[in-house]
Amino acid sequence: MSFKDSTIIVTGGTRGIGRAISLAFAREGAHVHAAYLTNDAAAHTLVSDAQELDGKISIFKADVATSAGATALINSAVAASGKLDVLVNNAGIIKDCYLAMMSDNDWDEVIRANINPLFHCSKWALRKMMARRCGSIINISSVSGMIGTIGQTNYAASKGAVMSFTKSLAREAGPLGIRVNAVVAGIIATDMTASLKQDVVDRIVSSSALGRMGTPEEVASVVLFLASQKSAYITGQSIVVDGGIV
Repeated sequence: MSFKDSTIIVTGGTRGIGRAISLAFAREGAHVHAAYLTNDAAAHTLVSDAQELDGKISIFKADVATSAGATALINSAVAASGKLDVLVNNAGIIKDCYLAMMSDNDWDEVIRANINPLFHCSKWALRKMMARRCGSIINISSVSGMIGTIGQTNYAASKGAVMSFTKSLAREAGPLGIRVNAVVAGIIATDMTASLKQDVVDRIVSSSALGRMGTPEEVASVVLFLASQKSAYITGQSIVVDGGIV
């Protein structure tokens, strides 16, 4: 699955699953534009770690939950490479709390951070892809959006929306030669899952078929498959990568 000379955008691309996705594409020769919001140290570490790879990683600091941030990211990537082949919508946050005690701010921030980038980044990416009548958009969702998780009504609502968004956009973009799919991740060993209550993680993992957490690299491999021509007849799908939780 060579992506030599391909232009890839990964939002939330410098940590956790996003970092693994950025590195996986760079190993295959792509020029990856990894967007991030706050952690400069993680971003610069990613660039350093990619120095010996066949491709290249550029970092871009922007709030992709806004139209201005998303358009700046898309325009920068296209200006550097002349085209856009793949968009991976990975940016997102969690703010877990039982609904009865959840603050308005915790609800609003999760919905904004997890859904708004889908709209803004996909909208402007589509406009760049339409001219060439090809491209792939891959949205990162979660099993929480499929089965629900205690304390994650805000996160589950946002990740369920990712799957619905994916199905609808796939129908719109298909006639333009653009495919849209989602990867539904289970419990993956990242900084984000490290913040979850251990008893919650243990309960979910123990109920899964494989009985272990997944790795960011295992999610990244599915993203690369969906971005490649090996999946040329797949669109509108939500591929579950969860070790058998669902």
